[in-house]
Amino acid sequence: MSSPISASAPTFTPAEIVRRAAVAQAPNGVCYAAVGENAISGAELERMVATVPTAIARALERKAYYFVPLTVPEGEETRIAERYDVALSDKAICHRNLTLGNSQCVFISTRLMDDKFSVAFEFFINVGHAFVDVAGVSQEFADLAAAQAEQGVKGETSLDAHELRRSAFDRDAANGIFRVVDEKSKTGYLNAAFSDAIAIYMLSLYLDVDYYDLREREYPLLAPTALAERLRKAAQLFPANAGYEFQVVFRRRS
Repeated sequence: MSSPISASAPTFTPAEIVRRAAVAQAPNGVCYAAVGENAISGAELERMVATVPTAIARALERKAYYFVPLTVPEGEETRIAERYDVALSDKAICHRNLTLGNSQCVFISTRLMDDKFSVAFEFFINVGHAFVDVAGVSQEFADLAAAQAEQGVKGETSLDAHELRRSAFDRDAANGIFRVVDEKSKTGYLNAAFSDAIAIYMLSLYLDVDYYDLREREYPLLAPTALAERLRKAAQLFPANAGYEFQVVFRRRS
């Protein structure tokens, strides 16, 4: 069934894509499918999905990830294009989560992104949020993030974490006072920070990640030493699968 959107590439409903797609299951149990002309090869996609530590993958039951060229919202509906189209790309979004039957399907637009770094980060961010929604925040991580906030460590790992941290805490360094001023914001902050740390940790298992590749214009990135502490905690909580390695290397930029 083609879409009324003015474009040369036909589009399909998510349900049509799900019926047609060949779903695979990675060794860690994560279900996924590649649909159409993707921006990442089959071998790279297989390795990327298999990166998710088994301890995290267990929380992704009844969830499948569909890597498609473009995911396009059209009013209250969603359409999927199996190849890139300029007209559709102007309306496309990075991903959409949809419940179909008794499963949640996540459609990730690979052709909106420039490289495997961007596709992988989009996937890992989605996985990180899905895990935290199910499992909550580790107390060890919560204690670490709260201690860093109390110490006045600069920056954060996402815009959400940055804004929620500012709403959650009041730090008066001159008088040595640090306090929680909004419990709801604190909970949201810890959720966001934990999701971010999990996502960046998985990205670093899949690729060699340069700290400066993570920087954004909208907020200052968490200081390198503090970020390393969070990633090491994630590595302790969720050991890497066989064939993947985690390490933090500090070096001066040339």
